[in-house]
Amino acid sequence: MLGALRRKVASGGSSASVLGKSFQAIRPGVSASRVSSNAGKEVLLLQPRGIANVRNFSHLILPASSAGSTRTRDVISSIQSEAIMQKSCRAFSSGDGDLVDAVVPFMGESISDGTLATFLKKPGDRVAADEPIAQIETDKVTIDVVSPQDGVLQEYVAKEGDTVEPGTKIAVISKSAEGAAPAAPAEKKSEKAASKPSPAETVAKVEAAPAAKPKASSPPPPKQTATEPVLPPKERERRVPMTRLRKRVATRLKDSQNTFAMLTTFNEVDMTNLMKLRSDYKDAFVEKHGVKLGFMSGFVKAAVSALQHQPIVNAVIDGDDIIYRDYIDISIAVGTPKGLVVPVIRDAEKMNFAEIEKTINSLAKKANDGTISIDEMAGGSFTISNGGVYGSLLSTPIINPPQSAILGMHSIVSRPMVVGGNVVPRPMMYIALTYDHRLIDGREAVFFLRRIKDVVEDPRRLLLDV
Repeated sequence: MLGALRRKVASGGSSASVLGKSFQAIRPGVSASRVSSNAGKEVLLLQPRGIANVRNFSHLILPASSAGSTRTRDVISSIQSEAIMQKSCRAFSSGDGDLVDAVVPFMGESISDGTLATFLKKPGDRVAADEPIAQIETDKVTIDVVSPQDGVLQEYVAKEGDTVEPGTKIAVISKSAEGAAPAAPAEKKSEKAASKPSPAETVAKVEAAPAAKPKASSPPPPKQTATEPVLPPKERERRVPMTRLRKRVATRLKDSQNTFAMLTTFNEVDMTNLMKLRSDYKDAFVEKHGVKLGFMSGFVKAAVSALQHQPIVNAVIDGDDIIYRDYIDISIAVGTPKGLVVPVIRDAEKMNFAEIEKTINSLAKKANDGTISIDEMAGGSFTISNGGVYGSLLSTPIINPPQSAILGMHSIVSRPMVVGGNVVPRPMMYIALTYDHRLIDGREAVFFLRRIKDVVEDPRRLLLDV
């Protein structure tokens, strides 16, 4: 075709007209127009409907004028850019918009990834907007992945146990039920029929099969000597991967042992007066405040008083400096089925008994339900751990970094005590203070524990500040 064009141009024909006729004869979908050049001559502009035509004929140089050629290339370039843009938009469009993605939400400033723990819905289930469909387990909390819209869960694109980051796509939601339709039964039957061999093939396989050889008798098991240990069979053992929360707790506790010079001091508290106070006012307390009066509020108030008397226990070492905290945030250790969490009571020195009890109940409920947030566990200047609820008589708690001390409460046991020269039964509790001996000396630790003992045994000291 190009040779024919050259011959017609050489014979005196207009290159524009020759090309225009030939082009329209071959590509009827292409139209031609003329644009005036700076020299007053006419240049043929090809206006293709598709980008492929531009690729085929953009290499032809029209001898009309150099200015016309430049403008022709500009127009063709603009057509190419527009066509490419349109094709790109079509490639990344969502079609009819029936499918939406469910992605991992933002998990907190200090959390970069998590483990996809479990799926709460199955493919084909109908879900509502903001309904949890999966749970992600992080080092601190469990986060729900919710459905962005009403629809049907079409499929999961991630597996349980995968490590995911915020923004990772884990599921596809169909706004209609069409995208989640199961495979037709006819397809399954055809697959079974295709996999089932014919009778002729079965006979051929039987004839070709070699005769079965008799099995050799297995040797008797070796006799065990008297000194050889008998190990349990492997089928009686189970290997289960650790949860991220459990791994985080294990790492922090081991780091605490490796960092702090921990020492524990003990004392015992007579719970008679605090138990009497609780017994006398528990009904009126519930009626007014809507929450039960427990022992934790009394120990929190006692710890606040002791921290105010010994501010070094509320401090922490940071490099070569000591940071003294002018606020008191009490962390309460709560054991949950998934592991240990430590929610924080903010500004405990400004709270009364009722406010402390309400805060503890709210945080404990969230911790057991798995809905507690990271902000509710961040910080804390001192920790109280109550192992007495599980029946612990005595223990040495481990410091919760970056704090410097932790108070351990234990079970209440009636023991014979000497009171006024007489041996009488008293409800007694052992209390333990584990502290960082690099910062806190034994003197301050003993005075701190003694202050808690005095306040719990005589709560009137809180009213008189003595």
